[in-house]
Amino acid sequence: MAIADFFDPKLFMSATITLIVIMDPPGTVPVFLSLVGRKPMATRARAARQAVLVSLLVISLFAIAGQAILAYLGIGIPALQGAGGLLLLLIALQLLTSNGHEQEAAADDVNVALVPLGTPLLAGPGAIAATIVFVRQADGHLGAYIALALAIVTVHFVIYLCMRYSGVVIRLIKESGITLLAKVAGLLLAAIAVELVANSVRGFIAGGN
Repeated sequence: MAIADFFDPKLFMSATITLIVIMDPPGTVPVFLSLVGRKPMATRARAARQAVLVSLLVISLFAIAGQAILAYLGIGIPALQGAGGLLLLLIALQLLTSNGHEQEAAADDVNVALVPLGTPLLAGPGAIAATIVFVRQADGHLGAYIALALAIVTVHFVIYLCMRYSGVVIRLIKESGITLLAKVAGLLLAAIAVELVANSVRGFIAGGN
């Protein structure tokens, strides 16, 4: 039997590169540090682990049953993009308008590993849509499904490494740097949110034509 029957290297590379570009592991570090950068190292490690597990669970769920879930609920990708964009915009406004102590208090009240880190920042509309597209490309071939599963796990491992060892950045930028990073992260999140909402609007308009 051919190797493609057990593993599709082309799909693995395509899916890995696409998901890394969309989920942007290095780009999650500023947001991660702005939310938990002042926490002890053990807390940061736990938050990184939880965020990656949440994202992996959400992406895996949509890989397995995403098309069926969206079809059953009557939800399209544009709706996911709009919802994710609005949620990220709320988080961005909090980062831009609050000081470090307020952010730390908010992080104590809410498990930021779930929202916004796990979803929609990591397991966002773009990653979900890309995963569903790759599942369609697999078209029932076992080797393709194995390749896609390994790609998803590989990407999340890279994301975990970026967040887990973000402490190196903390030692370099100190407290004032974390505060500045929070403002930069808020601006970046706001830009991502606006882009998601714009894509959502374009999707609805295209769907209506």
